Amino acid sequence: MPRRRKRDLIIKGFSKLLKEDKLKIVAQLMDKQVESVELMKSFWHADHTVQRIFDEFSENTISNFYIPYGIAPNFMINGETHLVPLVIEESSVVAAASSSAKFWSGHGGFHAEVVNAIKIGQIHFTWEGDKEKLLSVFDELTEAFRKSTKHITANMEKRGGGIVGFELIDMTDRMDDYYQIKVSFDTVDSMGANFINSCLEEFAVELKSFFKTNKVFSDNERNCLVIMSILSNYTPDCLVNAWVECNIDELNAIDNDLTGKEFVKKFSMAVKIAELDEYRATTHNKGIFNGIDAVAIATGNDFRAIEAAGHTYAARDGRYKSLSSVEVKDGKFKFMLEVPLAMGTVGGLTNLHPLAKKSLEILGNPSAKKLMMIAASVGLANNFAAVKSLVTKGIQIGHMKMHLFNILNHFGATIEEKKKAEEYFIDHKVSFATVNKFITNLRES
Repeated sequence: MPRRRKRDLIIKGFSKLLKEDKLKIVAQLMDKQVESVELMKSFWHADHTVQRIFDEFSENTISNFYIPYGIAPNFMINGETHLVPLVIEESSVVAAASSSAKFWSGHGGFHAEVVNAIKIGQIHFTWEGDKEKLLSVFDELTEAFRKSTKHITANMEKRGGGIVGFELIDMTDRMDDYYQIKVSFDTVDSMGANFINSCLEEFAVELKSFFKTNKVFSDNERNCLVIMSILSNYTPDCLVNAWVECNIDELNAIDNDLTGKEFVKKFSMAVKIAELDEYRATTHNKGIFNGIDAVAIATGNDFRAIEAAGHTYAARDGRYKSLSSVEVKDGKFKFMLEVPLAMGTVGGLTNLHPLAKKSLEILGNPSAKKLMMIAASVGLANNFAAVKSLVTKGIQIGHMKMHLFNILNHFGATIEEKKKAEEYFIDHKVSFATVNKFITNLRES
């Protein structure tokens, strides 16, 4: 067996190596080096132009990692029906979204609205001076900020966006001499991270100059230390509401063992528990992001930033709780989601990744606000499906049915064995042990 490269070896200049050479170095960590290299290469795109684009998305790329690209049909949102692209490795998420979409399409569909679409950037600095003096010339400072970034904001302003406002935040009670300048932005259909950060860095330069040159400040007030200038992924003013509603008696057929009234009672209590208990809330909200993340990835959006904002918003009152809620009033059931969603439909991967562009095309090339409403609706759909399963038949029956083929692939099942297993497990419980027993008996016979 070839001698392995030492795992603790420091490699200099790795990023400058050719892709093939990087791959060879990595392969030295594996037992079957030749086979490993060929496996990695088999996931390269056949079109060299497309592969070059993929390589340039990231750093030190040696292959592509495939995740299934699925479709959830029948999503009626604000009266318009969509086929929604979902990129996720968990089949039950697509099945759950599709099931909810089909159910609610017959009960008025999903409703959604964008409350606001404002994003935030911050200049963090320390300064030993009279705050009242700074406030007295703050309008003058913000005008200087706007002038210094005219070359950056011109195109955004033509599209209806730009810098919305400025606010001085006094944080000296938390850290000596610490202030922030909070800047609000409207980036229209782009996520806007690069635009926001470019503006903020110009503001930082202008801020230091302003302290040095403005006559209102004394000599010992002329120096400030700009610590950093960066956007915040917490976007509580980039907010979406989504909801479904129907008469309670329309839910009578949702489960064989429960009336609509009984179902609503159990469902409401389950959501209430997610409002009261952080352990349950974490899993509850994870189910919401199963859907939102899948839409974000399919459309080339930053699902990590979206999740970070959502979880922070869930804890905005000092305790982590459910992002969704239930209202039962006058014989009606209403299930609601409120979530911050900073998404874009232009710029970044949305324009560069071939499938992200196709995803947006499938959705009718929506605006950023419309995409936010679609993603929120999918998140609510997945949440509804999960809670519905939990309060009725339990989540494992459907979940494990969807994982049947994963388990069969683990045992190296043939196409014929998969067909027989699929038939057998229509009315049998799926688990790793039961599938193992079935395959063993099938092969022995």
